[in-house]
Amino acid sequence: MFRQLAARFGSPLAMAILGLLGIWLIVMVTLPQLQMIDYSLRPNLLPAQQGGPQDGWTLANYATLFANDIHRAIFFKTLWSSVLVTLLTLGVSYPLAWYLAKVATPRQAALCILLLIIPFWINEILRTYSWFIILAFRGPLNEVLMMLGLIDRPIRFLSGDGGVMVGMVYAYILFMVFPVYNAIESLDDNQVRAARDLGAGTVRTHRRIVIPHAKPGIATGCIMTFMLAAGSYAVPALLGSPGSRWFTQIIYNWFFEGGNWNQGAAYAFLLLVLCIGFMSLVMKVFKVGLGDIAK
Repeated sequence: MFRQLAARFGSPLAMAILGLLGIWLIVMVTLPQLQMIDYSLRPNLLPAQQGGPQDGWTLANYATLFANDIHRAIFFKTLWSSVLVTLLTLGVSYPLAWYLAKVATPRQAALCILLLIIPFWINEILRTYSWFIILAFRGPLNEVLMMLGLIDRPIRFLSGDGGVMVGMVYAYILFMVFPVYNAIESLDDNQVRAARDLGAGTVRTHRRIVIPHAKPGIATGCIMTFMLAAGSYAVPALLGSPGSRWFTQIIYNWFFEGGNWNQGAAYAFLLLVLCIGFMSLVMKVFKVGLGDIAK
């Protein structure tokens, strides 16, 4: 990296850039994580007790998760729901990415990308509130369905995880579409034509040609979508019901309502470990490395 920067900007500026990058990684990433780990390993004590004989490292905060049946169930439910959000987002994004990369004209692709990006000029909370209005018991969606005669009475879309799933797929679709689109766009069209000339159908062409080529983009999109979904707070808080709590809501309660930063840090670190484990699993399944994802 230094050689590339030095060739473009000169050695002094390259060293300055790498130095600032190193400071940013240490101050903004490494030190906060180490502080969180230290908090998670200490008991929640009064200020007068901190530094005393009771203030020592312990795994009690981590044991709380496995001793609390409700929190443990929400933790694994968040894991499964985040995987489902990732799969749903991939299912919606892959055909769209294929259309943008290989079917649409440049003008059509530009218009479609613009329509995708414009809603994201608005704050995520406002976009989530828009889905809250659409999916409300007396909202536009229920009114349209009843007007068309498809349902006799309004449906409570926000009573379970359905509203949360819809909101998350909408909120994170760009993080799946663009990596997949970039990967498919680099595919040589002659390979697709050759597959069709040899008698391969659409499904087989995508399974044998397109998807293997787009693996880095799919892996990147899945990792980003899962991590955003698992760490989301606004969407489940606004679109979820009391029975569809997310693990991030419990972490928020520990920090800002319960006042137990040590317990919240332990839960947050476990969520971080979960995300890192999922990232490693996806990289192993798709057989890609960090270099492939970085491309």
